[in-house]
Amino acid sequence: MQTKLILLMKEKQITNKAMAEKIGITEKQFGLKLRGKSDFKSTEMFKISRILKKPINEIFLPSMYENGTLDDS
Repeated sequence: MQTKLILLMKEKQITNKAMAEKIGITEKQFGLKLRGKSDFKSTEMFKISRILKKPINEIFLPSMYENGTLDDS
């Protein structure tokens, strides 16, 4: 589940339908990707990053991997 992406979209008041249109996929495809049933393509991640004005790692990288370290404790 793409929790960070969902929260950022809520902050910016961007609907699933609007984001899907902006990155060139259907709302159904976008929903599958949000729920982790399908993976985002790198091109889609870059588009989302530009739309939200956030680095890709802040949107898609799990917090345990931030700053290049794995905190598996």
